[in-house]
Amino acid sequence: MLSDGVGKDPDVLLVATGSEVQIVLDAQQLLAGDSIEARVVSMPCREWFTQQALDYQDEVLPSHVRARVSVEAAVGQGWREVVGDAGMVISLEHFGASADYQRLYTEFGITADAVAQAARDSRTQAGAGLDAIRPGGVQDTSAPDTGGPGDQPG
Repeated sequence: MLSDGVGKDPDVLLVATGSEVQIVLDAQQLLAGDSIEARVVSMPCREWFTQQALDYQDEVLPSHVRARVSVEAAVGQGWREVVGDAGMVISLEHFGASADYQRLYTEFGITADAVAQAARDSRTQAGAGLDAIRPGGVQDTSAPDTGGPGDQPG
């Protein structure tokens, strides 16, 4: 755990690694302005975290807090295990863009504002009950409704 809000029990968990930690700390401040208690967790290695005792894991990521956001300036693979069914994963799912990191983060939505909005959305999903959650997290449909096979125009 890196930073807890003022209250004892968080409304949302914000999890990040490395350079993304400052972004979630900034998002924590934005959420505090909306009276949303956010816990910031620095998780530099998911594998090491899962090797810790379950009591410790539950202390850091309380299971009753379903509103969660992970931020990873790389692929989001594996983060669904951390954020769960109502959580949001903010990640960069492609490579090849070239610019300074501030511009890339802004262009691809890895910002404190985006994290704060994802936290609000996750709280909404978590409060909507299990019937509102789709396996694999939030998605518009179970299958694409536009486009077509890769070899044919949509």
